Amino acid sequence: MPPDTILAFDTSAAHCAAALLLPDGRCLIRGENMAKGQAERLLPLLEEVLAEAGIGWRDLTAIGVGTGPGNFTGVRISVAAARGLALSLGLPAIGVTRLEALAHGLPRPVTVVEDARRDEVYVQHFGISGPEPATLLPLVGLSVAGPVTGSAAGGLGMPVVPPPIPMVEAIARIAASRAHAPQPRPAPFYLRGADATPPSDPPPVIFDA
Repeated sequence: MPPDTILAFDTSAAHCAAALLLPDGRCLIRGENMAKGQAERLLPLLEEVLAEAGIGWRDLTAIGVGTGPGNFTGVRISVAAARGLALSLGLPAIGVTRLEALAHGLPRPVTVVEDARRDEVYVQHFGISGPEPATLLPLVGLSVAGPVTGSAAGGLGMPVVPPPIPMVEAIARIAASRAHAPQPRPAPFYLRGADATPPSDPPPVIFDA
């Protein structure tokens, strides 16, 4: 079986990031900070990283996508794009959570503590025997045993270990490790509901003609 070529991307935060994992092990990375506009920028960014490698869409083996937790709209942008590309290209699409990507390549045990805003954090412990379920916890009073990583890890007074590679590269490498096993369709990984609420006004009355 020839080596894989994996295209991965993530828009779960205020960025638009892509990684292309090539058969020789190299990983080309492109990323831009942006608070909005990821939907318009994502596909051109993917085409740019493909062009940098001198390959096309049909040279890909699989799609990797960051599924969150993170920005509600940003996560949906990437997941929808991954599903559409997988369908049109006939490729598997592999979802990778932000938390497992941040823990990728770090010695176990390690706990990812990622900023969730509102004085809360996303927390997931990765032990020697495997990961525990991810949770959303208050930052105040949080106590974690052992090494920690993630954007909110520095305030806990614990030994902090930085991720060894960019998160989008980790998504690509995790996706490569799963590319030849059956995978569920990527879906947003939410630990908190959306901020948007349904309108309080009653729906309009529709009369039959």
